[in-house]
Amino acid sequence: MGRYILRRLLQLIPVFIGTTFLIYVLVWSVPGDPFAGLCGDRKCPDAFVATMTEKYNLDDNIFVQYAKYMGALLQGDFGQTFSGQSVGELIALRFPVSVRLAIVAVAIEAIIGITAGVLTGLRGRGYLDNLVLVSTLFLISLPTFVTGFLLQQVLLAGEWEFFPPTVSDQANWHELLVPGFVLGSISMAYVSRLTRTSISENKRADYVRTALAKGQPKRRVVGVHLMRNSMIPVLTFLGTDLGGLMGGAIVTEGIFNIKGVGGLVYDAILSKEGFIVTGVVVLLVIVFLLVNLAIDLLYAVLDPRIRYD
Repeated sequence: MGRYILRRLLQLIPVFIGTTFLIYVLVWSVPGDPFAGLCGDRKCPDAFVATMTEKYNLDDNIFVQYAKYMGALLQGDFGQTFSGQSVGELIALRFPVSVRLAIVAVAIEAIIGITAGVLTGLRGRGYLDNLVLVSTLFLISLPTFVTGFLLQQVLLAGEWEFFPPTVSDQANWHELLVPGFVLGSISMAYVSRLTRTSISENKRADYVRTALAKGQPKRRVVGVHLMRNSMIPVLTFLGTDLGGLMGGAIVTEGIFNIKGVGGLVYDAILSKEGFIVTGVVVLLVIVFLLVNLAIDLLYAVLDPRIRYD
């Protein structure tokens, strides 16, 4: 196991370099003046453009720019915005909020989705199965902004203090429950369907019939044998969804006034702040890589047939 972990960590290095280089090239190779709009309606003076170009190393070729950026990044420096603000400080203020929101969303979709999928997968066709299939199809067909708007109106009409219609700057855990449900609603539907399909297929497997034939209690067969082997595709989906939720929560954050990285990236795109976009995406790449590594290690825990020799 130790050699496998070391090998996987070494494999992350070229993936990280290739991904971050591609991101850097896509952000900074876009045609246009990156300083447009900094001087208002008038064109920026040539001296100002030359100073800014030298300050942000934009006069170097793309490979040298990337090398300098990564050298500073390894020292914890995410760069500065064109207005002189530290990108690292901006991310430090917004990123924990998005992490909490993503954790709440993944927890909700895992608890509700897996529970619904297990119940329908074990019972087979019937009223509950049809109800779950119809409700999940309904959630999938509803855009996130519609779900968020409807729930926000319900909260405004009900005046529930525990579920505020907007999130404060502190973004407490209970304030993120409704936004988390909105953010994870579509994924929750997919988790439910994926769990249902996996349970339905594995409950007819030979190892399940053998365990039942040996006289093992049905609860142990389901909890130990069936669930552990059926959760592998679900765990993979949840792990990859965690990073996606952190970066793709722009609509949800906007509806509930959440100060997360989604809104930060959106504002940075409008103002052409490339270092903010690059810094946030690089951080999300790190999250993706670490989560995928953790998922690979959990495979062996869930399925004893998987060994990392």
